Amino acid sequence: MLERYITIMGEGQAEIVEKKSRFIANVRPITSENDAISYIEGIKKKYWDARHNCYAYQLGEKNNIQRYSDDGEPGGTAGMPILDVLRGQNIKDTIIVVTRYFGGTLLGTGGLVRAYSSAAKAGIDAAGLIEQILHSEIYVTVDYTLSGKVRYEAMNNGHIIKDTVYTDNVKFVIQAEKALADGFIKSIVNATGGKALIEKGGELYLSKEIK
Repeated sequence: MLERYITIMGEGQAEIVEKKSRFIANVRPITSENDAISYIEGIKKKYWDARHNCYAYQLGEKNNIQRYSDDGEPGGTAGMPILDVLRGQNIKDTIIVVTRYFGGTLLGTGGLVRAYSSAAKAGIDAAGLIEQILHSEIYVTVDYTLSGKVRYEAMNNGHIIKDTVYTDNVKFVIQAEKALADGFIKSIVNATGGKALIEKGGELYLSKEIK
């Protein structure tokens, strides 16, 4: 599993106009190639009267699947520029479909590339970007007298105290970035003089908005 990666927050839509041609970008997260194909078909039905529905998407930890289509536009002027927007920020598991309503004026190769790129970027901005960061869940059990030290180590290093359970002792459920988890555990051992019971739980992704 990747320790961190960038994707979109949710669905988004944006429109730009270039020499009376409308470029409508629709963006959404995808989990499979079938998901992408289904979404493209839905967009084509929604904008059935448009001249072009160009798209690009990439999937997988290493962007193993990358697809794009110019859908009737001159080769290299639509699908690839849209894909380059995804590649440029390494945005994973995302599809962009840009629908064009022709406005009567030819834009030329350069104009088309700029328009499709601009529409795709606007769509990404509308959807919003997040960074998914892999965290380890860590359970720390200590006497009440040591609970303040555990809390300090967690909060001082930017970790998340998900839960605190008070019984005969204090049990913390702490989420730490996977890359920092071992270092955090060592800091707890040192802070408590080895008197803490520490267990590692599962791993999960937590999202951080990119502004």
